[in-house]
Amino acid sequence: MTRFSRNLMLLVVLTLALAACEPAPDGPPPPIVTDPAPGPNAFEPIPLPVGFGADGGWIEVYFTDPTNPLGDDLRGGPDERLAAAIREARLSVDVAAYSLNLWSIRDALLEAHNRGVLVRLVMESTNMDKSVPQELKDAGIPMLGDRREGLMHDKFVVIDRAEVWLGSMNFTTNGGYDDNNNLIRIRSTKVAENYTTEFDEMFVDDKFGPDRLPRTPYPSLTVNGVGMEVYFSPDDGVAGHLVSLLNNAEESIFFMAYSFTADDLGEAIRSRALAGVTVAGVMEEDQFKSNIGTEFDPFKQAGLDVRLDGNDGLMHHKVFIIDRSIVVTGSYNFSASAETRNDENVIIFYSPEIAELFLAEFGRVYEEAQP
Repeated sequence: MTRFSRNLMLLVVLTLALAACEPAPDGPPPPIVTDPAPGPNAFEPIPLPVGFGADGGWIEVYFTDPTNPLGDDLRGGPDERLAAAIREARLSVDVAAYSLNLWSIRDALLEAHNRGVLVRLVMESTNMDKSVPQELKDAGIPMLGDRREGLMHDKFVVIDRAEVWLGSMNFTTNGGYDDNNNLIRIRSTKVAENYTTEFDEMFVDDKFGPDRLPRTPYPSLTVNGVGMEVYFSPDDGVAGHLVSLLNNAEESIFFMAYSFTADDLGEAIRSRALAGVTVAGVMEEDQFKSNIGTEFDPFKQAGLDVRLDGNDGLMHHKVFIIDRSIVVTGSYNFSASAETRNDENVIIFYSPEIAELFLAEFGRVYEEAQP
């Protein structure tokens, strides 16, 4: 029996055992999290001084580590891998940034611009008057704000129209070192074309929020055997796609949510829990205390194992992990604003190997959360 077969058998046994368990007197048992199993898209660890990384060849997955004391120096995190990729750009770098103050990204963009690479930025207007965006603007890098009430909430970078960096991580010191976040690198011209099309709608056509039309060239695609879906909000009706995924969950739903006020997503999760699907989640405490209509209380009233985070910074993920084989992530908070007003992006991976990486991150966040 191969190592993969043994791991797969163990995973099945553990999952069935978890589903059969009665809640312990002090609450539900913690979710079972396993190490990534080798397979067609096996990952190798990427050592980071601060954070966690995994290399799948065409894709790299990174997570921040707010618990690491080395992070106090604001060095050594996933942002430095992105900065290194920007430094290797030959033709173009397109940045859609809700906020930007990381010195690593600033310096890499300035270097790229100074050696003739076409660098362009779109930003949330309310964050453009801060020091780093002003430095980039003063250096001659073209920059456009959304100038509207909704947020330009994306956090993605397209390099040479051949690779995309995306995820929940704002390009800020808080985002890279204080908050729980993910950052993903995808080497694919088709994925890059999707994000370049979105970028050009904002930067070239000057259309933001509900003014845009659904024009994504490849909303469904396969890269190296991994199925993916790419959606942008508000034009692609993201909530409908997510509700459909949740409604079809058969074994488990794990989630990490900075903001969760979307009734339709919450109801879909509670419905699947009633059908016997294992559910566990972690939500950001500050958002729970400040939001109106948060789903935390309905989850707890339904008896679900949902916790408030234990990070002094922000638990900033926007992640669903479904049946240990589907991952949803991006900039899209589970809220009405993300669905109808803000510029957002969502990517869905159909991959047990990628799901295991996110389950490991879920385990770290869950262990720190408040029981």
